[in-house]
Amino acid sequence: MKRTIFFLVIVAGVAFSVFAQPALTIYNQNFAVVRDTLPLDLKSGVTQVAYSQATAHVEPDSVILRDPSGQHPLQILEQSYRNDPVSQDLLLSLFEGKTIEFQNGGKIIKGKIIRSGYVPHYSAMNDFGEEYQQQQMEMASQGGQPIIEVDGQMQFGLPGQPLFPDLGDDTILKPTLNWLIQSDNPGQFDAEVGYLTGGFTWEADYNLVSPEKGDDVDLIGWVTINNQSGKTFDDAKIKLMAGDVNRVQSPAAMMQLADSVMSKSEAAPAVTEKAFDEYHLYTLERPTTLRDREMKQIEFVHAEGIQSKTIYVYDGAELSPYYGYNIGTPAYGTQSNKKVRVIREFTNSESNHLGMPLPKGKLRFYRRDADGQLEFIGEDQIDHTPKDETIRVTTGNAFDLVGERKQTNFRVDNNSRWAEESFEIKLRNHKKEAVSIRVVEHLYRWNNWEITAHTEDFTKTDSHTIEFDVPVNPDQEKTLDYTVHYTW
Repeated sequence: MKRTIFFLVIVAGVAFSVFAQPALTIYNQNFAVVRDTLPLDLKSGVTQVAYSQATAHVEPDSVILRDPSGQHPLQILEQSYRNDPVSQDLLLSLFEGKTIEFQNGGKIIKGKIIRSGYVPHYSAMNDFGEEYQQQQMEMASQGGQPIIEVDGQMQFGLPGQPLFPDLGDDTILKPTLNWLIQSDNPGQFDAEVGYLTGGFTWEADYNLVSPEKGDDVDLIGWVTINNQSGKTFDDAKIKLMAGDVNRVQSPAAMMQLADSVMSKSEAAPAVTEKAFDEYHLYTLERPTTLRDREMKQIEFVHAEGIQSKTIYVYDGAELSPYYGYNIGTPAYGTQSNKKVRVIREFTNSESNHLGMPLPKGKLRFYRRDADGQLEFIGEDQIDHTPKDETIRVTTGNAFDLVGERKQTNFRVDNNSRWAEESFEIKLRNHKKEAVSIRVVEHLYRWNNWEITAHTEDFTKTDSHTIEFDVPVNPDQEKTLDYTVHYTW
């Protein structure tokens, strides 16, 4: 086993109660850092230590134990981790080859356990590798059913409820960490202990509400914490880390996390935020109990009067860019759809009543109807978004806006190394108000191109894309034409 400074605490088989507030930092990558302060009593020489209060998905090689005062240096001589709590299947395996009693209704039947069918459980978080895990799956498929001998005959399955004479000598009630700790400076002190664990997730969700008319929105952001770790945390101090933290198969623990800061809001916020290293840390300002197999939601951002705008985008071709491979193919790029996408856009800035780094999550848009009820109008995902960046999401396709795109001319001269192509784009507005539709055109045929004719002004957005902003009045059809000349 590794000799590293890790470890938790029950001394000489006696459990100590935790008297300090537990703390969690949950990452949005399905893991967390758990921190506790526990009383530790070390004898001079070697002390046996067992800890059965960790989560079911603890990563043993990430655990850290230390004396914060530095007065009690520790050396770990040996460590082991067991994650096979006592169960009926495990007890059957411990009594293989022996005869026990089974209760079937009002009868007691004696049976000899030929095969228990027990397969050890290995956590997906353990560093075993794919080949080892495949072997365990094969073992499970081959021996998953017990075989019991009753009155000289073999039968698959149990003849009744097994009655075990005892729990066996090699059983545990919970996943347990065990160590032999060497200390030349004995004494009692409060140990600082922490470890990485799986079984935790958190994600952000945002609800945006618009009035019956207009594009201003109110935003409410929630964090949803999901605890599937196998352990309940009472009155825990919880932090949430947002960002893309790199991890390897045998991770090093990340323990030195910063304290929270005060929010700019006048009212006491439920969650405060600060930059931490290359990520952002969100701290729940009040302790909360997070039960095993519980999902908890907490409001972490609330902003009103956010200025946003609706953008209509017609991308008639929506092709994947295979530049230069279709220079002489007339039909390339002539595919067309009629859908006009609806995009909502707003700036995450203080001047726009936001300015807080927003973790990735789902944005749901609602609009109030004339009767005051909220109606769902679309949703999309955002990535981690720093302050002062623009958030742009697609909420759906416009019902009353239609686009139509067709190629009207194509010529190519391979000897002179040029090609020319013309398109006609029609936009129809069946709404009661005027709109501006952003037409996106992709010039995929070659790198060298020039727009030689156009009926609307355009903007070059990158080396292969141009955009037209076309105003269309109610019940109007607007036609846009352009010609592009390629050379190579």
